[in-house]
Amino acid sequence: MKRIAHKIDSFLVQLGAKSRLAASLYYVLRGKFSREQQAVLAGKVAYKRSLSDPSINSSLLRRNIHRLEKGILMRPRRVPFGLNYIEETVDIYCKAIEAQTDLAELAWAHDVLGTYFDITPPDPAVDPLRARFKSTRRPICEPGPNGRRSPYRRQSANRPHIPYEEFLKLARYRRSVRWYLPQTVPRDVIERAIEVASYSPTACNRQPYEFRVFDDPKLVGRVLSIPMGTGGFGHQVPAVAVVVGKQRNYPNERDRHLIYVDGALAIMSFVYALEVQNLASCCINWPDVEALERRMTKLLGLSPDERPIMLVAFGYPDPDGLVADSTKKPVDILCKYNQYDDEEHNS
Repeated sequence: MKRIAHKIDSFLVQLGAKSRLAASLYYVLRGKFSREQQAVLAGKVAYKRSLSDPSINSSLLRRNIHRLEKGILMRPRRVPFGLNYIEETVDIYCKAIEAQTDLAELAWAHDVLGTYFDITPPDPAVDPLRARFKSTRRPICEPGPNGRRSPYRRQSANRPHIPYEEFLKLARYRRSVRWYLPQTVPRDVIERAIEVASYSPTACNRQPYEFRVFDDPKLVGRVLSIPMGTGGFGHQVPAVAVVVGKQRNYPNERDRHLIYVDGALAIMSFVYALEVQNLASCCINWPDVEALERRMTKLLGLSPDERPIMLVAFGYPDPDGLVADSTKKPVDILCKYNQYDDEEHNS
């Protein structure tokens, strides 16, 4: 029966690979992506709620302010611009001010909007919004790199002096470490690493993730008992972070992969930031296995739109512990220049 089922499945897979409709029907029957589909729809519902209550999620404000930033820094600058979204931007900003969301975020929005209105000439669509904006006060918080939190010129004097050879040495030295000293990791060290991770690029600066950190030994053990691949070493890991993506940051299915892309960028920065503070780490794969998803969702109390992206075990490395060589592919295999389809180019 198993052999027959395997042959039928193999036939259906080949059929589905040739047609979108057949592929959709195949996965309706298999139900393999149903959890992700539910998460995307739950995210759309939460996103819609956030439009009237930005304390739920400030994704629209962050996206639109970033769009204004890009318009401000364009060369040549085209004014007026943003006329199709400036009204909703001012509206969500005023709602966020009323809800008293993150002060640094509000100050950033205030300064970018202020610059936008300063450079935008009188316009019947913009003038009422300009007056509405000027009736608000700038939230008090620490200044940005240029004082105001709006587009600025980078100063070469602030450039860190990190030679390429030293950065390459860091990349080579960083290994997936599975053996740790029985030593507690200070939380300020963890938070410094997350601060570095927060500077990783994300689509429209939405940062659609959070780090769920566990440093209580009993909880660390419970968390690490869920993913595969932790047997034999998970019992002595001092701390673990579960990076959780939030689909509530997006109103459209086209963006459903961004929690994984942006989350992975942040994780790599987090890992390097741990390493330069004498901590080691091990990224733990999180495959889409329904039973494991249910267990992690229950343990973390995740909402329907939230999905684990990856786990990162970390701590002070045991100097006697071995690490895998994990030989990497050479650059000439990983890098291709100007490779394209001749027929597509000629058409």
